[in-house]
Amino acid sequence: MLELIQQPWPWYVIGPLIALTMYLLIYFGKEFGVSASLRAGCSVLGAGKSVKFFDFDWKAQSWNFVFVFGTMLGGLISMLFLEADQTVDLADSTVAALEGMGFENVGETFEPSQIFSQDFFGWKTMLYLFVGGTLIGFGARYAGGCTSGHAISGLSNLQIPSLIAVIGFFIGGLVMVYFIMPHILPF
Repeated sequence: MLELIQQPWPWYVIGPLIALTMYLLIYFGKEFGVSASLRAGCSVLGAGKSVKFFDFDWKAQSWNFVFVFGTMLGGLISMLFLEADQTVDLADSTVAALEGMGFENVGETFEPSQIFSQDFFGWKTMLYLFVGGTLIGFGARYAGGCTSGHAISGLSNLQIPSLIAVIGFFIGGLVMVYFIMPHILPF
């Protein structure tokens, strides 16, 4: 059983499970979104008294707290007890392209050592994490949700703003990879 949990599951298993989950959420009138849980959490802590954005009925979103807690607990259990092989099976063309950009040991770990070095608290790593986290956090709230929230929840609800957001995410990702990242990474 442990071997089954540690391996990636095929798309034909995960896809229908995601579809079933989304169907059940729509059926029961629930909205799924992790970034919405942050808003609800701020509301719980009283931010609605000073900022109108946080002044709403957070109790209607309280089920999301269970999901976020379960996600964190699952991540902790995975880290502590289910550590699987850290190699990443990449296409040969992807490996060649990344090595051409200066990445070493492509596919041996999830995080490139050139960006996430052993010195986790080094100024470069902290700068990447701070700037990236700020841009992602601001972007997720400005876009009304994160990439997976729009791509899974929004598209399954046939929301046109989610379709526009997902197209924007893809364009932004392509611009980042091909035009910005080669100029900011030091290798």
